[in-house]
Amino acid sequence: MNHYILVVILTLFSISANSQTVQVRDKHTHQPLELVTIIAPSSQVNTITNMKGQSNMSEFKGIDQITFRLIGYETLVISYSALKADDFNVYMEQSELSLDEVVVSATRWKQGRRETPSKISVLKPKDVNFSNPQTAADLIEMTGDVYVQKSQMGGGSPMIRGFATNRVLITVDGVRMNNAIFRSGNIQNIISLDPFATNRAEVIFGPGSVIYGSDAIGGVMGFYTFEPIQSYEDKNIIKGNALTRYASANNEKTGHIDFNLGFNKLASFTSITYSDFGDLKMGSNGPDDYLRPEYVKRINNQDVIVNNSDSKKQVPTAYSQINLMQKFKYTPNEKWQLNYGLHYSESSDVQRFDRLIMYNEDELKYGDWYYGPQKWIMNNLNIQHSASNQYFDHLQIIVAHQFFEESRHNRKLNEENITRRTEKVNAFSFNLDFEKQWKDNGKLFYGIEFIGNKVGSDGLSENLINGNITDAASRYPDDSQWLSMAIYSSYLKHLSAKTNLQAGLRYNYILLNADFDNTFYDFSFTDANINTGALTGSLGLIHNPTDNWQLSSSISTGFRAPNIDDVGKVFDSEPGAVVVPNPDLEPEYAINGEIGAAVVVVKKWKIDMAAYYTHLTNAMVRRDYHQNGEDYIMYDGELSRVQAIQNAANAYVYGIQAGVEYKWKNGFSASSRFNYQKGEEELEDGSYSPLRHAAPWFGTTHISYEKKKVKVDMYAQYNGEVAFEDLPESEHGKAYMYALDANGNPYSPGWTTLNIRAQYALSKSTMLTAGIDNITDERYKTYSSGIAAPGRNFIVSLKVSM
Repeated sequence: MNHYILVVILTLFSISANSQTVQVRDKHTHQPLELVTIIAPSSQVNTITNMKGQSNMSEFKGIDQITFRLIGYETLVISYSALKADDFNVYMEQSELSLDEVVVSATRWKQGRRETPSKISVLKPKDVNFSNPQTAADLIEMTGDVYVQKSQMGGGSPMIRGFATNRVLITVDGVRMNNAIFRSGNIQNIISLDPFATNRAEVIFGPGSVIYGSDAIGGVMGFYTFEPIQSYEDKNIIKGNALTRYASANNEKTGHIDFNLGFNKLASFTSITYSDFGDLKMGSNGPDDYLRPEYVKRINNQDVIVNNSDSKKQVPTAYSQINLMQKFKYTPNEKWQLNYGLHYSESSDVQRFDRLIMYNEDELKYGDWYYGPQKWIMNNLNIQHSASNQYFDHLQIIVAHQFFEESRHNRKLNEENITRRTEKVNAFSFNLDFEKQWKDNGKLFYGIEFIGNKVGSDGLSENLINGNITDAASRYPDDSQWLSMAIYSSYLKHLSAKTNLQAGLRYNYILLNADFDNTFYDFSFTDANINTGALTGSLGLIHNPTDNWQLSSSISTGFRAPNIDDVGKVFDSEPGAVVVPNPDLEPEYAINGEIGAAVVVVKKWKIDMAAYYTHLTNAMVRRDYHQNGEDYIMYDGELSRVQAIQNAANAYVYGIQAGVEYKWKNGFSASSRFNYQKGEEELEDGSYSPLRHAAPWFGTTHISYEKKKVKVDMYAQYNGEVAFEDLPESEHGKAYMYALDANGNPYSPGWTTLNIRAQYALSKSTMLTAGIDNITDERYKTYSSGIAAPGRNFIVSLKVSM
């Protein structure tokens, strides 16, 4: 009998203890918040939350004012009785006008913004939810600091501080997405990411090679997808969302569902999105040069040029895409956490519109030019461990495999044979990262990295009349390999309560092996072997004169090692030119200097500014070349000038990024961001030409209102003109993509769009979002784009949560 009494007493004690355990979560993501400081100033009682976002509150019983604090979140004050009434569940809101914000991309670890000298733009979960973007390219553009070029509707190539493509880096959940065939021409891989599965995005501006290695010259874009939510309680968490979206400019129809199953130690998150896009319609007010008066249609095995019944409709640009994501999280105890993620993305064929609008004299040049389905699969295992010892406090292992498939299909008008080239990349990566905090106010981040890419490439020619298939030259040397091994560290030192110093160093070793098939081209070599290293570093100082001021300065270096695309590609870069392999390439280097300042005034104003200068040396650029002593060779039936990627230039870019925000107490707010960059690249004769990926000045201005169930945002986006004399030399021959000035020369006109977006909570579980983009129906193109932007676009979406 005594045993039963003892069991009852212990059970009641356990229930009482559990009932006094607070659970602290993010208000929007519902993820647990670790290291939340909980204090009661009146009684000097304090504690912090653990990895599960939990802490025992028994010592706070009866206290009227309990304060919850965490960097990046609004401070919350609540009484013990109110906590008890809410079943000890606390939800904290991320800070708006604050210099205290948590970022992840700078070191791969959570870090306060005051601890990093780099300029970082952050899209928070509520920003992603409200922006309701069509693609991940549109999402990253919402930062107001990233410029996006589009060659076709199924695309989007971000430009950051005058650099783009393989000079900027994309990561997904901490895994490098750039692979060995990322090219210097505009790339479209960012559309493989699902914006509806993205919880947060960060952009680091300037070189990030110390942490991320090759390609991180202009900046790093970090996308963080939703994580499974665990319950950590007796009650399981079952949550789900369903969303549908429609846009009129391209007759978009998107459907999305996701659901979370959360248990005490295990959780699962599933996301599915399908989008179908029709042909995109441009605006009515702008250059007639952008109109599409005719297009090629295949009828009875013949190419027929037909008149476009609506010259504002860009035919053909339609495509569709499916995205799947499955994640699992397992937390066996407070010291270990395992996360597994599977990502799958596949598009339909995507028409390369910038080639389909090319003319050969007075006749369209191509009968077909399209990308085959773009596929991306990633398996990602992330293991985290907390254990304070002399070597580390936290450890993180990321092991990932990615599979990429892309193909190109092109055929000139009235030709029977279509050339099909397919590339497949298997990319393996391994990262082992450590974090160590010392009592002398120093913190060390260090790690090792291994990356391996294997490229498969083949080519064939198919006769569309009789179906005969013959071999054709591949785009890259088949079975080529690219390997990267690195060791890196970053040290943060709190020099004083107001001043922090951060220094980083990385050594990278690169191997490349490629064997060339001379069946179709008589190369003067049979293989390419690159064995090289790169040393990069960074040094930054952050000074906070007051809680509302931050001043920063930094100097950093970045590099880009030659990849398979640089060394081994054969392709038509522009009409009448063909790029051939060059086995003698070396890495290119960038050095960047930067100063920044940010201030918050009376919690109403926030002003930030960054100025930078980046110098690129040993730059890999396209130059005239010789193939066995010949200046011209035949490529795809056309006599073409021989060129190759060579270490033959220097380049520089400088600019400013600035922003201002203001919030009224009545729910109104205003913000504006502005970017100016100017760059030049050395030409073959030693003169300089404007840098190809240095976008014109651009910016955005918002006036918003948010109160209870309603949020409304009216905003303008604007872009400066690029006159003919300011166009890069390489763009002068692409008049088909640009408007023509009074002298008949190509140029990129400036433009401004007015837009409005609104969100209304119909109920606790139902959210309606609607908007009008490009209200004045402007006809425009973003700089260097092949496709015109959407005209007046009505957008509506409905989200239901459970």
